[in-house]
Amino acid sequence: MSTKREQLLDTAERLFYAEGFHATGIDRLVRAAGTTRMTLYSHFPSKEALIAEVLQRRNQRFLERLDEAITASAPGATTTALVAAHNQWVAEQGRLGCIMVKAIGEYAAHSTPIHAAALQAKRALRERLHAALTRDGLDADSGLAERVYLVLEGTNSAIPVIGLEPVLESAAAAVDALLNRHNRSAPA
Repeated sequence: MSTKREQLLDTAERLFYAEGFHATGIDRLVRAAGTTRMTLYSHFPSKEALIAEVLQRRNQRFLERLDEAITASAPGATTTALVAAHNQWVAEQGRLGCIMVKAIGEYAAHSTPIHAAALQAKRALRERLHAALTRDGLDADSGLAERVYLVLEGTNSAIPVIGLEPVLESAAAAVDALLNRHNRSAPA
């Protein structure tokens, strides 16, 4: 992949995340990337194509992080490992909320493909969470997967309001409480 393409993707991700997709114009983007419109459009046929690539690339990095944690975990500790990996990602990459949620909000009425891609990214997280709970021997279909998912998604919204450390500590404690409650109520 060309250096200019990577530079455009990195700059676009940073700006779209911090300033919003619609608020970040092409002129702002090319100036920040130190390139030209012609270079941008030689790599991406449209701003929407650039956004789609940014979302796909970021989600791929996120899912790789979760997959590594899942693979390295022992059965019985997979969900906890996934939550820890999620929280580490949020600490490093998510202090302004979730870029996928931002894309869902900004593109629900404007771009079906971008909106669909962001929703698919959320489905991928839910699928991994379901698989982690199942690997741990827990009944993911009992509503537990949705409750844990809501805790994880809540971290994205709460960090700007409450702060990083308290939110991540509370999220981990909430998931532990959910898992413990589920284990106590499961038939022996």
